[in-house]
Amino acid sequence: MGCLVSQRIVGDKVADFKQRCYNNSRQFNQQDPSQTVRAHWEIENRLHWMLDVCFGEEDCMVRKDNAQLNLSLFKKIVLNLIRADKTDVGKTNLRLKRKRAAWDDDIRMRMLVIRPL
Repeated sequence: MGCLVSQRIVGDKVADFKQRCYNNSRQFNQQDPSQTVRAHWEIENRLHWMLDVCFGEEDCMVRKDNAQLNLSLFKKIVLNLIRADKTDVGKTNLRLKRKRAAWDDDIRMRMLVIRPL
């Protein structure tokens, strides 16, 4: 756990102070705390940005009961399955891989590691 205090200066006046705390499994880098902050945001952006780009998560209008949490969990599982699939040749983006899996039963079964009998 580490906390950073930052100040924002506008013109020649201090505009505001902010304190941010980061719960991080890594050692907090006291010589260069910005390294720890960047590592935190790298993880945040890698997941949340991909969920928004690949699944349009910010546009999702589901609000009833636990449906939003359930759908979010399902999307994260699907994102991990798509990322784990290394059979595509070249650099195929995740959105295209997801569409291919939706259109083709064989690709979807391969991603789910389900073999036909």
